[in-house]
Amino acid sequence: MVQSKMQAATGHAPQMGSRRIYEALKEQILRRVYEAGSQLPSSRSLANELHVSRTTVTIAYEQLAAEGFVELRQGARPRVTALQLGERPRDISAARQEYGPLSAYGERLRALLPWLDYLPSNLAVDFRYGDLAPSDFPALVWKRAVNSVLAQRPGRLAYVDPRGSRRLRQALQGYLWRARTLQCDLEQIIVVNGSQQGLDLCARILLEAGTAFVMENPGYHMARQIFSSSGALAVPVDVDADGLKTEDLAGIDARMAYVTPSHQFPLGGVMPIGRRRQLLDWAGDHDAYVVEDDYDGEYRYDISPVPPLQTLSDGRNVIYLGTVSKTLSPMMRIGYLVVPPQLQEVIATAKQLIDRHTPVTEQEALASLIESGAYERHVRRARRLNRERRETLLNALEYAFGKRITVEGADAGLHVVVWFRELPGSAEAVLMDAARQRGVGVYGISPLYDWALGRTEPPKDRLGLVMGYSALTPRQIEKGVQLLAAAFDTLKVAS
Repeated sequence: MVQSKMQAATGHAPQMGSRRIYEALKEQILRRVYEAGSQLPSSRSLANELHVSRTTVTIAYEQLAAEGFVELRQGARPRVTALQLGERPRDISAARQEYGPLSAYGERLRALLPWLDYLPSNLAVDFRYGDLAPSDFPALVWKRAVNSVLAQRPGRLAYVDPRGSRRLRQALQGYLWRARTLQCDLEQIIVVNGSQQGLDLCARILLEAGTAFVMENPGYHMARQIFSSSGALAVPVDVDADGLKTEDLAGIDARMAYVTPSHQFPLGGVMPIGRRRQLLDWAGDHDAYVVEDDYDGEYRYDISPVPPLQTLSDGRNVIYLGTVSKTLSPMMRIGYLVVPPQLQEVIATAKQLIDRHTPVTEQEALASLIESGAYERHVRRARRLNRERRETLLNALEYAFGKRITVEGADAGLHVVVWFRELPGSAEAVLMDAARQRGVGVYGISPLYDWALGRTEPPKDRLGLVMGYSALTPRQIEKGVQLLAAAFDTLKVAS
C-alpha cells in the first residue's frame, strides 16, 4: 500500500533517495492522502518496502519535521501535524535555495542523521540517561559561592584568558591529582563550555574531510556526529566486557581514537591495563591522538578508581576530557580539557575564536567550591545517593524480570544496559512505545551502534535498553520498573 502510494506520487521505481521520498510524502500530506493526526510508516518498514537504507528514510522524515509537516517522537511512528485548510507549511528547502548553497560543513550537518532529544513532559517516570535529580544539586552552597564572586567587583569588565580562570585551573589541577592521580601543568588545562565543546575543539584541530577517526561501537552518538561533521570518516571498532577491542586496531590508520576507558558508554566495560597500553602503542605508531572522555569518572561502586590513560602516556598523545555535567548539572556548561603541551596554544586559540572564553562567574564559583572542599563533599554525597538508586533499580529489575534479563555496566556510572532475552531487537520501538503509553520513558540501545557497511549491528536475538537512574527517587524507580514489566508482559502476550 505504501509502496503504491509512493509510486503513484513519483512515477518512479521504489529505489530512491531521501529527497525524492521527502517530496513524495510531502505531496501526499498536502493532498490529504495522509490526514492530520494519522501516522506514517515506521522508518524501518518504509525502508524495507522501498529497498533503501533506514537512514535514507529517516533523513526524509527529519526534513518533513523541520518544515512542520510531521511530529517526531522517539520510539513512535511519525504523526502528521494538523494543518489548516489551504495552509502550506513554509518550505525551508526552497528558502535555502533562494539564499544560496551552504558551506561543505553546513551540507554535512544537513545530511547527518539528527539525534532527537526531546524531553517528554507527560511521563510519570523517565529512565533517560544523563539527567540528574534537582534535589541533588547543592543549591545553597552554589548560591553562596556565586554571591561571593558577584560581591567582589573587578577593576574592569573585560575579556579574560581563553584557557579559563587561572583560579579554576589551579583548583582543577589539585582536584585531578587527588581524585584521578592525574598530574599536569597549569597551562595544559583548558576550560570549555561542557564536554561537547571539548569534543568540537578536538574535531576542529585534529580532523578534516577525508581523514579517519576510531569510534567505540556501540558508543556515544554525539561524539560520532561532532567528528563526522568535520568530514572525517568513522571507523567503528567493537567493544566487549573490557571496553574497546584494541586488537582490532591493527591495520587501521586514523588520526584520532575516541574512547571511554574508565566506564565504556553505553555497555559499561572498564579497559584493563593491557588494552590501555595496546591502545597507546597504536596511537604512538600512527602519530594519532587518543581522546579520553572521563564523563562519569566520579561514580565507582563495586570497583576501585582506574587511573586515566593520560597518566600512562605522560600526556604525550592523550587529550583528557572531564566535565561537571554528571556531578553538578548538565545545565551548567563547564568542562575541561587536559591537552598535550604541543596542543596548548592551538586549542587555546581555537577556543578564543569560538567564544572568547567560558563565563567567568561560574568558573570562579566552581573554583571556590573545589578550594573549600565543598565540591568533593558533594561528589561523595552524590555517589552515595546514586549507589542507593542503583541498588533499588537492580533489585526492582530482579524482582520483576528475574532471569529473563541480563544487566550490564552496573559497577560504575549512572546508567545500566538491560538486555531482554525473550524479545528480539526488532521489538525495540514497540516496547518503548508500549512503556510510554503507560507513562514510562525508556530508550533503546540500537541508535548507539554504527552498523553501516556491514559492521557490527545491534543484537537481533535480544532487545537492549539503556536505563538511567540518577534523576529518579527510589519510589519512582520501583514504579517505573513495574510499569515497564506491564508493558513487557503485553508484548509477550501479543507475540
